Amino acid sequence: MTIEDRDDAYLITHALATDTLSRLRDVETEQVAFRKGLVKLGRICGYEIIDGAMETEYVPVETPLAETTGERVKGLDDVVIINVLRAATPFVEGLLKAFPRAKQGVISAGRDEEAGMTADGEFPITIDYVKLPEIRPEDTVIVADPMLATGSTMVAVLDHVLDEAADFEDLFVLSAVSAPAGLVRVSEAVPEADLLTVAIDDHLDDDGFIVPGLGDAGDRAFRTV
Repeated sequence: MTIEDRDDAYLITHALATDTLSRLRDVETEQVAFRKGLVKLGRICGYEIIDGAMETEYVPVETPLAETTGERVKGLDDVVIINVLRAATPFVEGLLKAFPRAKQGVISAGRDEEAGMTADGEFPITIDYVKLPEIRPEDTVIVADPMLATGSTMVAVLDHVLDEAADFEDLFVLSAVSAPAGLVRVSEAVPEADLLTVAIDDHLDDDGFIVPGLGDAGDRAFRTV
């Protein structure tokens, strides 16, 4: 299993995940390759969640030659993936390759860049749209956003999720790159969430961007710069 406990978060250390992230960080990686990289990274992270956090069960299997015992993953049909628009869209596309029968929800959330970051490292957050499926007690919920910077957006998103349903099997917050301050803020605000990330970067700059980071994932994926 390539998930390591790092106090405030769990770090996904799979070699293909770190390789893909390194390619995403590269300023020379253009839009199409960047989007495909986010899809690939989402798929790898999905497989890591299956391997590291989901239980298996033994089942009888009839092969063409004999009856034997096989092993199946439990709960693959009981997954809810929440897409934090817009940067998470290709990331979620990859997750769906690992969880093809997952129910999907979307939350459009963004920070007010003009207002700027407060002295305590937070941004005002605007929620424009929320559409969530039914979340049942047996469900595993994965909230995906490639960048976890100040944590302000994620805390606002999780507030909406917990307003819809607070009783479910597991809650994962999945990101590609995280800043230490954001991980602390989310873990303190929503301690029941398990934070998963491929990298914990050095710090946030004065504008609230992750350093070294990979730039604005939404702009790079959708070519809006």
